[in-house]
Amino acid sequence: MKTEEMAHELTKVQEIIDSIEVGMLTTMQDDGDHRSRPMQTQKLDADGCLWFLTSRSSHKTEELQKHPNVNVAYADTDAQSYVSVVGTASLVDDPAVKEELWSPIAKAWFPKGLEDPDLTVLKVKIREAEYWDSSSSKMVQAYHIAKALVTGTQDDEGDHGKVTL
Repeated sequence: MKTEEMAHELTKVQEIIDSIEVGMLTTMQDDGDHRSRPMQTQKLDADGCLWFLTSRSSHKTEELQKHPNVNVAYADTDAQSYVSVVGTASLVDDPAVKEELWSPIAKAWFPKGLEDPDLTVLKVKIREAEYWDSSSSKMVQAYHIAKALVTGTQDDEGDHGKVTL
């Protein structure tokens, strides 16, 4: 994929993630089962990394230290916008990064603020992201689905893309 095309695809991924904000982080447990939980995205940077504030003592941090390959899925069913991210997770304990990502809302989970010893940062380096986005209204979407059903053709309404970093 050309650099310009990759930048466009990553920008589209960022737009969708920014509008949804909360993703479902899926990790793998020791027995091979997968577990998902909601995570508030703090940012998606230009290098293709997702950043989250998290608890050092949580099960997810134990799981990702043993099995760093994760998925983060975002869904906005009202807007028909979806993103699936595959990446490698790591913990970052840099005070400057914590301060950059901190918001007053985070105090609900970390009452001691930036000095909370349980506060750490989860970084997911994106390897691949795929998105589906329909910018059409529900009425237009319904029309395209009905048209596909009547004509026997596949509905291709919407934008779909994939970026590998």
